[in-house]
Amino acid sequence: MTKISLSSQQRTIAGVAAIALVGVAAGYGLSFLGGADGANGNATPVADCEEVLYWYDPMVPGQRFDKPGKSPFMDMQLVPKCAGDGADQTGVNIDSALVQNLGIRTAMAERGVLKTETTVTGTIAYNAREMAVVQPRSSGFVQRTYGLAPDDIVRRGAPLVDLLIPEWGGAQREYLAVAATGDKALTSAARQRLQLLGMPESMISAVARSGRPRSVITITAPVSGAVTMLAVRPGMSVSNGQTLAEITGLNPIWLEVAVPEIQAGDVRIGQTVRATLTAYPSELFTGRITTILPSAQADSRTLTLRAEIPNPNLRLRPGMFASVSLSPDRREAVLIPSEAVIRTGKRTLVMLAQGEGGFRPAEIRIGRDASGKTEVLAGLAQGEKVVVSGQFLLDSEASLGGVDVRPIDEAAQAGSGKDAGDQQKPQRYSADGTIEKITTRSVTLRHGPVSALDWPAMTMAFAIEKPAQLRGFKRGDKVTFRFIQADSGPQIISIRKRGQ
Repeated sequence: MTKISLSSQQRTIAGVAAIALVGVAAGYGLSFLGGADGANGNATPVADCEEVLYWYDPMVPGQRFDKPGKSPFMDMQLVPKCAGDGADQTGVNIDSALVQNLGIRTAMAERGVLKTETTVTGTIAYNAREMAVVQPRSSGFVQRTYGLAPDDIVRRGAPLVDLLIPEWGGAQREYLAVAATGDKALTSAARQRLQLLGMPESMISAVARSGRPRSVITITAPVSGAVTMLAVRPGMSVSNGQTLAEITGLNPIWLEVAVPEIQAGDVRIGQTVRATLTAYPSELFTGRITTILPSAQADSRTLTLRAEIPNPNLRLRPGMFASVSLSPDRREAVLIPSEAVIRTGKRTLVMLAQGEGGFRPAEIRIGRDASGKTEVLAGLAQGEKVVVSGQFLLDSEASLGGVDVRPIDEAAQAGSGKDAGDQQKPQRYSADGTIEKITTRSVTLRHGPVSALDWPAMTMAFAIEKPAQLRGFKRGDKVTFRFIQADSGPQIISIRKRGQ
């Protein structure tokens, strides 16, 4: 056999020819694949999957397109989203090892009572409902004022002013003269005349017993409180119906509280308040809200509440500053950690944990939050697990993958054992009390403490469902009753006489 060998020059020529052939082939291939788009370098990506769900711009993943092309948002081609790319329409699937590496933590939604408390400022004020106006029933002259001055504290029955009423002297003498005749009809008519002149029954009886006329009367304080207005001086004359003094009660006393407008939904009439005063820092004063004023303060955007606080020793004085704690109604709800909540601006979401590495966003409606917990009013059931760490990463992946958000009305009831109506069923409370007043729409009860609501013993009105509930009851009956905290205030659901 003849062995053929190539010289070094021949080998060089052959190598150059091979390189030229490869270059021609590559150029032909690129021109064939690129087409018209090859000129600008924006070749349309080829979908390397059997099924394309849609096309999207990675910079705007929420916008989907039915076919490939150039993005209307960025200078780039749309990217295909293939079926099975780690996500589907019902959730995001992540390898369990990756879940651990990402530090994804979950927590279970549990039913409980959110312990919320708001601290606001308040001021002690006069109780205008306990105001008494002192007026004479006949014209006369002031003989004595007992040294009183405005803002003095007086007790009920304390003397305020002595009035000399000359008209009474003549009428009393006529009455005594008629009574001496023994004519009962004329005596009764003369006595009635004394009453029409404004003479109190006690004075008429005293004149009849003593047989001597009395034209000086001492006017006393009808209630205990502060003399907020005093318009008499010794020697001055007064007319029938003229205001001599005004006395404003101090027990119970008002506590006026400024509540931010944003918290107006958490307060209601009958709600308990607790106050600490600068004058008595070691004591806690408890009362209940009686009035929510109808207008808000435009400059501070606050509402004013009025609460009544017992003040038997008259130690609380108008103008004292108070730090007030408001505790909204205790209600059961589904609670989750506040860090699990995702607020998008348009809706509120949580990421649900679904088995091994499965996650799905769910829309919820939330209520109050406190102490790291948030109330879920709708959209989540007791026993479901939510992501509390790494949820924003999962939400981004779900948005990119086009995962459908579970709507509120499709919330699972796993682990609850109740439907949505049962979960929102108001809590019931029990107490013993005594009926003070009955109307067609309410019953006023003097009841003992309600520990579940932190209520002290008090007298308050409860709404009733219908008048038939109070059939057979009367004022003074001792009863045991059950009630709920409705939006309009406490409402009786059952009541019976104690011992039955």
